[in-house]
Amino acid sequence: MIIDCHGHFTTVPPALHAWRKQQLEGQGLSGRPLEISDDELRACLEDKQLRLQRERGLDLTLFSPIAGQMGHHLGTPEQSVEWSELANNLIHRVCGLYPRNFVGVCQLPQSASAADFGIAASVVELERCVNELGFVACNLNPDPSGGFWQAPALTDRRYYPLYEKMVELDVPAMVHVSGSCNPCHHHVGAHYLNGDTSAFMQFLLAPQLFQDFPGLRFVIPHGGGAVPYHWGRYRGLAQDLGFEKLKGGVLDNVFFDTCVYHQDGVDLLTKVVPTENILFGSEMVGAVKGMDPETGQYYDDTKRYVQATPHLSEAQRHAVFAGNVLRVYPRLARHLNAV
Repeated sequence: MIIDCHGHFTTVPPALHAWRKQQLEGQGLSGRPLEISDDELRACLEDKQLRLQRERGLDLTLFSPIAGQMGHHLGTPEQSVEWSELANNLIHRVCGLYPRNFVGVCQLPQSASAADFGIAASVVELERCVNELGFVACNLNPDPSGGFWQAPALTDRRYYPLYEKMVELDVPAMVHVSGSCNPCHHHVGAHYLNGDTSAFMQFLLAPQLFQDFPGLRFVIPHGGGAVPYHWGRYRGLAQDLGFEKLKGGVLDNVFFDTCVYHQDGVDLLTKVVPTENILFGSEMVGAVKGMDPETGQYYDDTKRYVQATPHLSEAQRHAVFAGNVLRVYPRLARHLNAV
């Protein structure tokens, strides 16, 4: 079985974007229903996400709202709650239509303009999505300000109510920024990778977080940003700071996906990062949609890279494709047993 831990509904009908635009242009809550039929959802998925899933031999995708459109730097805290509920409900509809293909991961109503950055509201929405909608994880934005890094570090105690709920529900969070309104940081080419690298360093610098929450789990996407390439730097920093080694320290709680869009990158990832910390992900129809002229294959067909890397045994490859995902997302096994 091959489980893709990193998917976004990037092929949504235009009506979703129109709804969000009108909401932000208004003075408060929209209150309008989202008018998208099941047939429209099927049409958006069958020719893109589902077709590629079948062509590439992927069995299941953990599916969440479009990361770049979470927009935690936009609107009011109340609008962020309404938008998150709407976006998550749409994901729930998709999972209901295709329960063997998609499992939900929720967007949180974080907000740069809220006094607590939307943490209290995020706790409520996480509980709703897990207990009522059957979701298995959430996406957590380390920078609700959209490229200006005005929120506290993810290890700050202001996040603790959310982490308490994550541990209670036994769900991980994928650390994923949203759009960037800072022209210095292109959203997918810089801001995403900056977020990944920054989050890992935040975790490294505050080992108390995982002493307080030993069952807390984070997935850092896009192969961990710059982390694997500078593995010696982070091992050395942990040593210089007197912390535990990465393995047996931060790596007990932090994992990386394989959303790295070339063979050399996946070879490096699988060579330096312990196999038990690598989860298969593709983020297909996402940041990079085109075909690599050097290989004649799509950049985001990451299954090919994992299959071809020489640094994994067959048992390790199976762990990356499914076993590690099931371990980090324990609620996923319950879903598989139910469908």
